[in-house]
Amino acid sequence: MVFLLALVGMLCWGIAPIFAKIGLNNINPFLGLTLRTLFTAVMVSGWMLISGSAYQIKTIPVNAWVLMGIEAVLATLIGDLAYFAAIKKGNVSLVTIIMSSSPLVTVLCSAIFLGEQITLTRVIGAGLVVIGIALAI
Repeated sequence: MVFLLALVGMLCWGIAPIFAKIGLNNINPFLGLTLRTLFTAVMVSGWMLISGSAYQIKTIPVNAWVLMGIEAVLATLIGDLAYFAAIKKGNVSLVTIIMSSSPLVTVLCSAIFLGEQITLTRVIGAGLVVIGIALAI
């Protein structure tokens, strides 16, 4: 169960940056982070956070709202909840090793969805990560 919870968190943290990359296309990173935080705050606590850049909210394209919302659900809501549940039930060292392998998912998804190149160096790096996870388990 601990491995599955950590795996869910890893997958969410690995996939989420794809949505952030696309969502940030026409907005600055600070505003994107504010949107992500607002989506999470609404879902988790029901409260809306208003920042000093709130006046810029009306200039954000609808597709950026949707993409940043998807990123917030994957990274912060599902990923963090799985992470905390795995940490509570299992060994922190094992959980963090599994969770830290999320860049493998990001590399694969960035190639599929963003057309980014998977280089020999990245393949070797990913292989070393997999070997490291196998050794740690």
